Amino acid sequence: MRRTRILTAVLALAAGLLAGAPPALAAEPVEREVSITADTYTWKNARIDGGGFVPGIVFNRKERNLAYARTDIGGAYRWQQSTKTWTPLLDHVGWDDWGHTGVVSIASDPVDPDRVYAAVGTYTNDWDPGNGAVLRSADRGASWRRTDLPFKLGGNMPGRGMGERLAVDPHRNSVLYLGAPSGKGLWRSTDSGATWSQVANFPNVGNYAQDPADTSGYASDNQGIVWVTFDESTGTAGSATRTIYVGVADKENAVYRSTDAGATWQRLAGQPTGHLAHKGVLDTVEGQLYIAYSDKGGPYDGGKGRLWRYTTATGTWTDISPVAEADTYYGFSGLTVDRQRPGTLMATAYSSWWPDTQIFRSTDSGATWTKAWDYTSYPNRENRYTMDVSSSPWLTWGASPSPPEQTPKLGWMTEALEIDPFDSDRMMYGTGATVYGTENLTDWDTGAKFAIRPMVRGLEETAVLDLASPPSGAPLLSALGDIGGFRHTDLTKVPPMMYTSPNFTSTTSLDYAESAPDTVVRVGNLDSGPHIAFSTDNGANWFAGTDPSGVSGGGTVAAAADGSRFVWSPQGAGVHHTTGFGSSWRASAGIPAGAIVESDRVDPKTFYGFKSGKFYVSTDGGATFTASPAAGLPGGDSVRFKALPGAKGDIWLAGGASDGAYGLWHSTDGGATFTRLPNVEQADTIGFGKAAAGASYQTLYTSAEIGGVRGIFRSTDKGATWTRINDDAHQWGWTGAAITGDPRVFGRVYVATNGRGVIYGDTSGTGDGGGGTDPGPTPTPTGACAVTYEITNQWPGGFQADVRLSNTGDTAWNGWSLSWTFPGGQTVAQMWNAGHSQTGSSVTARNVGWNASVAPGSSVGFGFTGNGSGTDAEPAAFTLDGRSCTVN
Repeated sequence: MRRTRILTAVLALAAGLLAGAPPALAAEPVEREVSITADTYTWKNARIDGGGFVPGIVFNRKERNLAYARTDIGGAYRWQQSTKTWTPLLDHVGWDDWGHTGVVSIASDPVDPDRVYAAVGTYTNDWDPGNGAVLRSADRGASWRRTDLPFKLGGNMPGRGMGERLAVDPHRNSVLYLGAPSGKGLWRSTDSGATWSQVANFPNVGNYAQDPADTSGYASDNQGIVWVTFDESTGTAGSATRTIYVGVADKENAVYRSTDAGATWQRLAGQPTGHLAHKGVLDTVEGQLYIAYSDKGGPYDGGKGRLWRYTTATGTWTDISPVAEADTYYGFSGLTVDRQRPGTLMATAYSSWWPDTQIFRSTDSGATWTKAWDYTSYPNRENRYTMDVSSSPWLTWGASPSPPEQTPKLGWMTEALEIDPFDSDRMMYGTGATVYGTENLTDWDTGAKFAIRPMVRGLEETAVLDLASPPSGAPLLSALGDIGGFRHTDLTKVPPMMYTSPNFTSTTSLDYAESAPDTVVRVGNLDSGPHIAFSTDNGANWFAGTDPSGVSGGGTVAAAADGSRFVWSPQGAGVHHTTGFGSSWRASAGIPAGAIVESDRVDPKTFYGFKSGKFYVSTDGGATFTASPAAGLPGGDSVRFKALPGAKGDIWLAGGASDGAYGLWHSTDGGATFTRLPNVEQADTIGFGKAAAGASYQTLYTSAEIGGVRGIFRSTDKGATWTRINDDAHQWGWTGAAITGDPRVFGRVYVATNGRGVIYGDTSGTGDGGGGTDPGPTPTPTGACAVTYEITNQWPGGFQADVRLSNTGDTAWNGWSLSWTFPGGQTVAQMWNAGHSQTGSSVTARNVGWNASVAPGSSVGFGFTGNGSGTDAEPAAFTLDGRSCTVN
C-alpha cells in the first residue's frame, strides 16, 4: 500500500489551497452582520476499520493495557482494553493546523502513565505550510497543550516508520529527547515538553535522503535523527539516566551514545556500516541493545537488511541476522523484546512485498530464529499462524492469488511490532492497512499455531476523495485513497469488500444518476488496466469500462441524470463523453483538459465544467461546452461545485484561495451568472441533504469559514443563515475534499477527512435544527431547558465529560450560563466550547462567541476534562441563569 504516492497528491492540493493559489478577480461580498447559531451533533465514523499505514505502536512500561498507536496522516489513538478498541486523540486539530494530524512519534511516560507526548507535522517540504509541534497531555490524550517547534516534522515523509524519535527519560521524566529531520539535529526538553532546545554538542545531524535529486523536497529531505533509547539500568529515580543511545540516518555513523546524561556524545565504536539503523531496542536485563538495519529508509523501499546485537557491558557487536544478507531482498525494521522473557525478541522484514512480509522470532537472544511462515516445497508454504479477518473481510482484497502468495497477507510495511511488556502472549503490529495482533503468541514456541486477527476497531485512517449519498439504495458511497472505496449499507458495520472489478488503488471521483440511482460510475488510479468502472445495482457489483487514448489517472466523472450518458475528465487526456457504458468515447469540444465536471440533476443532456476561473456548460450531452460569461469566480482550480437535485440549473460552487476570490457562489440560471453569498468568507465544499421540516429548499452543508469561525456548517434557508454543527473538539484537520447530506435523513451529513475516514454526524436537535431563521437578540434565555451530562472517558484521578444543553422552549437564546454542583469534589481542569469558573464544588459554564445563539429546538454542546476521586458521580441538578433544567 504505497500511501505516500497517493496522499501527497491529496495534501499537495490542500497545501496549495491553504497557502494560496494564483490570484483571481474577487467578487467582493456585501458588508453585513452574520448570525451563526449552534447545534449539538453526534459524530461517528462510517466503519471501515483501518485502511492506512500504522508506523508506530507504543505500550506504556508501567501500566498494563495502556497503549498508543500513531498514524502517518490520521492522528494518534489510545487503546481501550475494556472494549478492545482505539480512541482517537487528535480530532481537535483544526483547519489551519491540518499538518498536525501527521504523527511522526509518540511517547508514553514510563513514570507517570497519565502523561503522553506526540511529535506532529506531516511534511518537511512546502506541502505543509506550518512547522511541527510537540503536543503534551496530562490526561492520556483527552486534552493537549502544544509547543511549536522552529522546524517541520514529517509524519508522512520517507523514513516515518523508523523510531521512536521521541523518548521520555525513565528516571527523570521531565527530560525528553526528540530526533529532528532536515539536518535540525537532536532536541531536548527539561520541563516535560513545555520548552525545547537543540543539543548543540550532538555530533551528527544525519545525511541520508531517499532521493537527493528530488526537486519537490519530499524524497530529498535528510531523514535526520531517527530514534532515542535510554538504558534505564544507568540511573535512579529523580536523576537523569546516564546512558542514552541515539540512531542517526547515516549509513557509516548510525549509532551514538552518551554516558553522562547527554553532556557528551560519541560514535559507538565497532558498529556495522552500510545500512541505516531503523530501530534500537534495549533489553536491560540481559544488557543487550538490538538494532534492526535496512539499506533504505522505508516504509516501502528496502532491498537488504541485517540484525545486530550490541552487548553494553563489553562493547561487543554480534551479527544475529536470521538469514544471510545475500538472501535478503528486504530491510529489517519492526523490532521488539519480551520484557517478561529476557532473550526473546522479534523482528520484521518490513519491505518484503512478495510473496508476503516475514516475522522472525528468537528465544535465545538472536542465536537462532524461527519464521512466521516457511516453504515446504516451493511454491507451497506452511504458516505458524492462523488468520481470521472476518471482522474486516475487505483485507482479503477480493483476491485469489497463486502460491506462494496468500490472502489475506500477513502484512506489508510492517515497521511497528510490539510485544505487550506485561503479557508475553499479546503482540500487535502495524501494516499499510491495519493493526493485526495475537493473544496466544507463545504458542509459536510450542509448535502450535498462534491466532492473528485485526486489532483495529476504532482506528479509522483513510483519505476521502469523494462522497455520494443516493436517494435510494446504500446511504453512502465513498471514494478513497489507497483502498478504492466502499458501499455502506450500514454505517455501523464494516463493508464486506471494497470496490472490485477493477480494484483502483485510489478512487478519485464517483457519481450516480439522480433519477436512476442504481446507475453508478467511478474513476480512479491503477498501475495497469482501465480507469473507469460502472455499476447497475447501486454500487454492489461493477464492470470495467474502456479508456480513451492517453488516460493516466482518474480525474473527475459525471453521470447524466437518467444514467444514459457520462462525461469524464481524466488525467492524461482531455474531457470525453459517451452514451451507454463507456465502450466508445468521443472528445468534448470547448472545454480545457483537466476541467472538473458535474451533471445537472434534472436534464440528462446538461453537464457543467470548471477550469481556472471559467465555468462551462454543455446542453448536448457533453459533446460541446460553452464558456459561461460569469465573472468573479475563483481563479485557481481549488473548487468543488454541485447541481441541486430536483431543480434544473441550480448550481452551488465553493472554493478559492486566500489571495483571491474565495467563498460560496450560487447560480439559478444554469451557470450563466453566479452570486456570491455575502455571509460566507471562505468555503471549500458544498453538499445537499433532506430539507428541514417546513422548509421548501434542501439543506446545505459546507466546510467553510463563516463569521470568522472555521467549521462544518448547515443552512436550512438557502444560505441566508448558518448553523455550525461541529465543535472545537471535532475538527479533523483538513475537510476540504467533499461533503454531502443524506437525502433521506434530515440533519445527517457525511464529511470527508484527509486521514480520519468518513465522519458522519446526526443532529440532536428537533424542528428546523437552528438554521431556519435568525433568532434575534434576547437578553437572557427564557423558556425551558434540558441537559444531558455524560462521562465519556475515565482514568485514575481524572475523567472526561460531554454536556448538551437544549433549548426546549419557544424563544431563541442569545447568550447562556449553565451552573451545577459536583457531588464528589471534582474540579474542572480544561473546558472547550465554553468558558467556565469554579468556586468550591460549584461550576458555571458560559457560552463563547460562536455558540451564544441557540434557536428553539436546538442544542449546544461543550466538554471538559476534570480531576476526580475515582467515582466521578454526576451532578443531580442544573440551572440555566437560575432556572432549573430537565436532566436527561
